Amino acid sequence: MKKILFLPLFQMPSGHHQVADAIMDTFAERFSNVSCQKVDCLSYWSKPLEQLISSLYMKWISVFPKQFENFYYEHVYKEGNHTCDDFVVKSWPIIEYHMKKLLDSENPDIIVCTHSFPSRVISGMKEKNMIHIPVVNVYTDFLVSDVWGKDGIDIHCVPDQETKQFLQNVHQVPSETIHVTGIPIHEAFLQKRTALHQKEKHILIAGGNAGLGNVKKMLEHIPVNSPYMYHVLCGKNKKLFNELLKRNHPRIKPLSYVTSRVEMNHLYEKASAIVTKAGGVTISESLHKRLPIFIHSSLPGQEQINIEYLKRKGLLIPLNELNSLETQLKEVLENDMKRNRLIKNMDRYIASLDESVPDILADCFHLYQYETSQNQ
Repeated sequence: MKKILFLPLFQMPSGHHQVADAIMDTFAERFSNVSCQKVDCLSYWSKPLEQLISSLYMKWISVFPKQFENFYYEHVYKEGNHTCDDFVVKSWPIIEYHMKKLLDSENPDIIVCTHSFPSRVISGMKEKNMIHIPVVNVYTDFLVSDVWGKDGIDIHCVPDQETKQFLQNVHQVPSETIHVTGIPIHEAFLQKRTALHQKEKHILIAGGNAGLGNVKKMLEHIPVNSPYMYHVLCGKNKKLFNELLKRNHPRIKPLSYVTSRVEMNHLYEKASAIVTKAGGVTISESLHKRLPIFIHSSLPGQEQINIEYLKRKGLLIPLNELNSLETQLKEVLENDMKRNRLIKNMDRYIASLDESVPDILADCFHLYQYETSQNQ
């Protein structure tokens, strides 16, 4: 049986885990003779260490966002900067030792990195001939930071054509190893929304779980006779859920943590727009559903870059916190020309994508042939 090892980072829920889970679920449905395993290398090495680092990371972002932003642009996303290579791999051989121990224990046939840190470490190990396992980068934002491994990677699954050109031109990555897949999402969300003819328009608001965007304040001035019904995804933020519930506003409906993809897809199908933070996976799901995207906030670093790039491509609308939410929604949703232009840009983006990540892995590593031979 072939084994694929997925390497995100940290235990906390994130796009890196969502992307890995989406690909793993597809393999589970299609291939009976391919096993998938997902491991966070930090918690594998030491659970207390992972908890400490993830806690410090989140506190840094929330308490000193500007400092984190400056660090990100100086050391993580600075074209041609190789300080991350020295810091992560060459200065810390203990990390390579523990990664080798993990790989020897799991003994995978293919490694899929959905986070830049394990990608960089393993890329360095391959360049030193410490390992010879095929490695795949699956990028989870609309950018390629300098931390991602490049030279020791066999396949790159990138979000768009522009990123492919960047890897080719700046990092001299061979074209045949780069596949434009978009940010992978679960197959449950791949189908385009059908045309909506309902009288009441539904607005989906996401991001409450992360405590970003000040959702409470954003919804303060929604009139009781609003033409929109607001469905607020509060996630595990019980405080937000209870406060919105107490308001008892006729046009605002808080929703607790949604675990069912069927239910989430139903919410996407019913919505006229989504108001969210700038996470790569949520944006990718919304693009596939051709759902107008309004951004209420972003984490410093990669999510800010997501906004800049997608705004330039005409694929989303950043909100101005000084203006009324409803007014900004109406400016697009009640304007056929603006709304249709947005949807056409989404159509153009989706049409530019190649095959899905599972199909590319299956083709490149002959998993279709492998399954057929196993079943004979």
